[in-house]
This record gives sequence, C-alpha cells and structure tokens, in this order.
Amino acid sequence: MVRKKDQIEILLMNKSKPDITKRQQQLLNELKRCTDELSGQELHRKFHNGEKAMGLTTVYRNLQALVKQGLIRSRHLPNGEVLYAPVERDIHHLTCVSCGETTRLQGCPVKTMHVPQKASKRFELLFHTLEYFGLCQNCSQEMNA
Repeated sequence: MVRKKDQIEILLMNKSKPDITKRQQQLLNELKRCTDELSGQELHRKFHNGEKAMGLTTVYRNLQALVKQGLIRSRHLPNGEVLYAPVERDIHHLTCVSCGETTRLQGCPVKTMHVPQKASKRFELLFHTLEYFGLCQNCSQEMNA
C-alpha cells in the first residue's frame, strides 16, 4: 500500500509530468487551503473579483489539467456537478441519487484492500477514489410511502 508521504514524493519526482502553470498552482493552493471539496464554480467565485481573476472556462480547463497530472481528484455528483480535492486528501462519501445529500465516511475502506503483487509490479498506484451511491433515509421513506 502506498503511504501518503510516498504518494506525494512519487508525484513530485515524476519527471514525465509537465510543470504546472501559475494558474494551476493558484487552484491547487486554494484546494489545499480548503478543508472540503470545491466545485469549479466555487473556485471561480474565489478568484473572480481578486487580483488573480480567472474566467470560468480557464478554471475548468486548468482543473482538468491538474486531474490529468494526478495532482487533484474529481468526484462526480448525480446532478452532474464535479467536486475537486487534492489527491493526498483521502476522503470518501455516501451520495443520495435522489436529493444529492452527501455524507462523509470516517476512514478509508480502501486501505484494507491490497493490490495483487503481480499487478502492483506492473502498475504504480498514485491515488484511488471510491464512491457509494444510494438513497438517504428521507428519500427512501418517501419512496416507500
């Protein structure tokens, strides 16, 4: 299993990844400052009126570049919204497909899983995502009423 410290070092040492731009660094810094995930819209609002203003299209283009570089992860909600967080923040959620309510899980259920030795020798694991979708208690009761 790759430790967080090792994961970050792997990302920083990987010479094949291009250097990130100033705008990408701004977005990455803001995501690291926040304790939760942020949407592209929320990030855009944070930069919209400041001296480091950037348009919404620029925000999304740079977020996609950061995802492709393995520096941030994205989580797709049932309503189509995408939330972003740094890869070193290992958080998982339960999401209601009806109302969109999200509950944060304590701990990481993936940490107890092991990548088979044979596969791990041919694959360098950098990070993982895990999403659970279902119905919250309120939506389940409404559907059964």
